[in-house]
Amino acid sequence: MSLLRLQGVSKRYGAVAANTAIDLSVAPKSIHAILGENGAGKSTLMKLIYGVETPDEGTMEWQGRAVRPGSPAEARAIGIGMVFQHFSLFETLTVTENIALIVPGAKAALAARIRELGRAYGLEVDPEAQVHALSVGERQRVEILRCLMLEPKLLILDEPTSVLAPQSVALLFETLRRLRDGGVSILFISHKLEEIRALCDRATILRAGRVTGELDPRAHAAADLAALMIGRAMPAPLPAEPRAPGPALLEAVGLDLPSEAAFGVSLRGISLSVRAGEIVGIAGISGNGQQELAAALSGETRLPEAARDMVRMLGQGVGHLGAARRRAMGFAFVPEERLGRGAVPEMSLSDNTLLTAHGRGLVRHGLIDRRAEAALTRRCIADFDVRTPGPEAEAGALSGGNLQKFIIGREMLLEPQVLFVAQPTWGVDIGAAAAIRHRLVAMRNAGRAILVISEELEELFEICDRLHVLHQGRLSPALPLPETSAEVVGEWMIGARGVGHAA
Repeated sequence: MSLLRLQGVSKRYGAVAANTAIDLSVAPKSIHAILGENGAGKSTLMKLIYGVETPDEGTMEWQGRAVRPGSPAEARAIGIGMVFQHFSLFETLTVTENIALIVPGAKAALAARIRELGRAYGLEVDPEAQVHALSVGERQRVEILRCLMLEPKLLILDEPTSVLAPQSVALLFETLRRLRDGGVSILFISHKLEEIRALCDRATILRAGRVTGELDPRAHAAADLAALMIGRAMPAPLPAEPRAPGPALLEAVGLDLPSEAAFGVSLRGISLSVRAGEIVGIAGISGNGQQELAAALSGETRLPEAARDMVRMLGQGVGHLGAARRRAMGFAFVPEERLGRGAVPEMSLSDNTLLTAHGRGLVRHGLIDRRAEAALTRRCIADFDVRTPGPEAEAGALSGGNLQKFIIGREMLLEPQVLFVAQPTWGVDIGAAAAIRHRLVAMRNAGRAILVISEELEELFEICDRLHVLHQGRLSPALPLPETSAEVVGEWMIGARGVGHAA
């Protein structure tokens, strides 16, 4: 008997069919993958199972009994837990207080349990930290821990490894296998196909809201799984053309920046250069200073004028300049937080385009040129395969991956001299991730300077010329990619190797 069984489940939003006649069976003591492109219907299907949404048609059986959870609380009551791709935490509460809203127990006992589980799973987080001071990756750790503390019979995980070092991923997989062997089934959503092959017993493939196949992923190569997901063969990576790098276009010179947040990370002696015609990558476990470094380099955090040369762009000290002044010089930035910082969710895609592209002829004599605004937005949608009804769609209505494609496309279309991208393919399906990486390499080949912060080591190894590791606010020396490995980088990430100042 199946633990969970769906038959003919459908869900529509107006004219859009998110799920159509979905059949799914999850066996007891199994790890079952859900594969599909962005917009394939994976998140909607998980929300139906977890009681966030109600199906228009179809049935759901839980341990042989017909059920229809009307809320996440009802789903949790029967033994279903879920970690969302977009988090559901209260920013003004601490980690322990957030977990106490769902998990019963005294706060002291909960805090001790958080520390215990964090050490066991490689998901350490300060129980007393306020959520608003946590990075995206740390918030995801809180979500995973909160779910595990409920001891579910079915655990739904959406991209759970995107914030972990390779060593921690291996530890988490061992934990998930122990959970499976102990009687917990797991629905696992990931765009990392080698993870699927290494971990999962079964995989169901969705395309355009329909099930197109079910298979044992261990019996198929990653390239075959990718082709089944996107309906075509994966393009070969674009090679980085051999070229002598040009002048340094973005530099950090002995950057010291005390954290303003109580639980933030201070930057200490950060020295870094990104030259024309190269991609420099920064690896690291989330929460080791990535947010602070991004704020300092983008202009969100401004330095005193006396420290202007701690950040240099195009040969000029810019540490004291704000984000708008740096953008006017030829700088573009993609933050890791899509909603709120990368895009305003309640605004249309056209108006979100205007926010950073207004200097490209979209404003004339103080008036917005709506035709030019819509044309640039349509170009972004077409060039970057953003799945949306059109330029007037609200940004918040897009799936996470499609919103990421839009934001990256908008910044690339500005044709900047310096592009800084944080987590370029976080939550993006394998086909879209390949397209984004292809465009980054093409910009590098065209002589642009590109800095990438990413927790996807495979991504950094594929596209970067040089690589650093950020750990506890310090930057490692440059690691030549031909002479290093993911394991070595992972040792820097967890502090097993001493991190000093980079040159």
